[in-house]
Amino acid sequence: MSALINFSMKNANGKYDNYTMSINDDVDKYGNNCAVTVSQSKAQREAKEKKVYVGNGRVAHVSDKGIAKAPYVDRSSSNAPQSSSTDFDDDIPFN
Repeated sequence: MSALINFSMKNANGKYDNYTMSINDDVDKYGNNCAVTVSQSKAQREAKEKKVYVGNGRVAHVSDKGIAKAPYVDRSSSNAPQSSSTDFDDDIPFN
């Protein structure tokens, strides 16, 4: 892991939630090299409590040479099932 970034965001109730972003040197099979989790206290980390993941993504680096980002990995060649419109219920309002 190359970096940890701690930050806060204001929630809908007007209070602040604390998050941690970990930026890795390597990318996963989806091309992601960072993950955001809900921050843990020292006691939670020592107790090895499970992290609550908020999301993941790719970091873009901006320099005078342009924008460089983590490489994209095409998932269409994997054996993962592809969803289609027939996978959804007909009675949901946003179909």
